Amino acid sequence: MKTTQAAVVGCGAIHTLHVEAIKSHPACQLWAIVEIDSVKGHALAERYGCHYYADYRKMLCDTQIDVVHICTPHFAHKEMIIAALTAGKHVFTEKPVALNPGEVNEIKQALASAATQLGVCYQNRLNPTSQKIKALLESNTYGKVLSIKAVLTWNRPHDYYAQSPWRGRFATEGGSLLINQAIHTLDLMQWFAGGVESIKGVVESSFLSDATQAEDTAMANMQLANGARGIFYATNCHTTNSPLFLEIHCENGLLQLHHNNLWLITGEQKELLASDELPDTGQKYYWGSSHQQAINNFYHAIKHMDDRNYVDIYQAEISLQMVEAIYQSSITRNWIKISPQ
Repeated sequence: MKTTQAAVVGCGAIHTLHVEAIKSHPACQLWAIVEIDSVKGHALAERYGCHYYADYRKMLCDTQIDVVHICTPHFAHKEMIIAALTAGKHVFTEKPVALNPGEVNEIKQALASAATQLGVCYQNRLNPTSQKIKALLESNTYGKVLSIKAVLTWNRPHDYYAQSPWRGRFATEGGSLLINQAIHTLDLMQWFAGGVESIKGVVESSFLSDATQAEDTAMANMQLANGARGIFYATNCHTTNSPLFLEIHCENGLLQLHHNNLWLITGEQKELLASDELPDTGQKYYWGSSHQQAINNFYHAIKHMDDRNYVDIYQAEISLQMVEAIYQSSITRNWIKISPQ
């Protein structure tokens, strides 16, 4: 079977996870990287033993490349995804797939005319605890789901925004906390519930109001597709990065994700059901360790068209709709309906 040749566009912090996944895949090879900082780009290309491009458009003309990984700031995603699809490349992009639902529609149009595939990295769906929760809820093991509560309290200092001015801006990041740090949590909530019908929420900027033009804190209530209530709170104003706290109240038990361990609580009994493996590669532990699996799944789908076990644009769009709905609701103080996919 032909070796799949990959290129990684953007060499910020997250790109190393993509490079490691590509290099560890037995049927893939890192062919090129793209980085606008030429000194950094040449040094990394030498380290990885691959080609270097300063301009992604020139990289797209390279007929050796089969798959393009997008690891750039958010504002570049739409343009690069559409260009790569038009050039006949498969695309695997970091979240969010675009800045807003309007940009998603433009990508959908390009994808409809393409013969290649587009996957979006929502790797937390593949965490052992997430997989266990999904299986238990789908099998109705503990009865009807009554509510899903998620609390995400992370820390992003002022320097985080000062070092990368595109962050915390609607024009370049699409917002702040919701579209960057909390979007995985929103995605998990709707995925566990089979979708979301409506949201009422509010955003606020407090400790980071002089660092970002967007929110540093958000809360929302949701009507989920399975009839359950959704309770959501997130902030970047904590003094440390705490693991996601998630609680799913079912008729016959309580599922609780706490410090990366999934517990079943029934009455006074508490049973450990699953644990997430924390990365030992020096990466941020709250990224999880499932990038490898997400990328493997996408590469499998490229070779096996009838087995698309990855997050596509239609699934990725839901969390973006949720972000947009919270913004709208914060202004109007009304419930905002989510269009079904």
